[in-house]
Amino acid sequence: MIRENLNDVKENIVSACRASNRQPQDVTLIAVSKTKPVELLREAYDAGVRDFGENKVQEILEKAPALPDDIRWHMIGHLQKNKVRQVIDKTVLIHSVDTVALAEQIEKEAAKKNIDVDILLEVNIGEEESKYGFRAGEVLEAVTIISKFSHVHIKGLMTIAPFVENSEENRDIFLKLYQLNVDIKSKNIDNVNMAVLSMGMTGDYMTAIEEGATMIRVGTGIFGARTKMGENLV
Repeated sequence: MIRENLNDVKENIVSACRASNRQPQDVTLIAVSKTKPVELLREAYDAGVRDFGENKVQEILEKAPALPDDIRWHMIGHLQKNKVRQVIDKTVLIHSVDTVALAEQIEKEAAKKNIDVDILLEVNIGEEESKYGFRAGEVLEAVTIISKFSHVHIKGLMTIAPFVENSEENRDIFLKLYQLNVDIKSKNIDNVNMAVLSMGMTGDYMTAIEEGATMIRVGTGIFGARTKMGENLV
């Protein structure tokens, strides 16, 4: 099932790229494996997946030792400052840096380990009260502050769009994040890359790709529906 689902997702990526004059290789598919057992992750790995996204530090710590070393782990969920030390050397990218204070903690712990940590700033473009993230108007100031850190490197932006039945309803959200990314990139701030736009989930990733996503986070579309009630499709 997972292999077939992956093929469907990859075909959709190609279709969305064709519609927006982009190349499929410019879009990284992250398999959102939160709550999924190691057996299913291994099945996805055997089908070619190398980028996996987890919401909780504990799941990365438990799953990583049981799976191949060439997996690239992405921290996509809310990260508490007291968990930073445990995860910064286990991930290739932290998507969910939502405050300057969190970035400061990452810098502090990275300095202790003498490592570099790549991050995305999470932006609450929809300004939903229930979600974490910078408001659009706060991002440039945060980028300017964090750019001066020695061990933390901003690679772009991330957003979690509202859960909608019709993906077209999120097109404006994705467009706004893309424009914000372009605006910041144009300022050529040292230690800031802005090459990554992490946006789009199972229900709307094709629209996100059409509006410039370079990373999409797909869980249900690969692993099937969640068993827990009330969770959004990712």
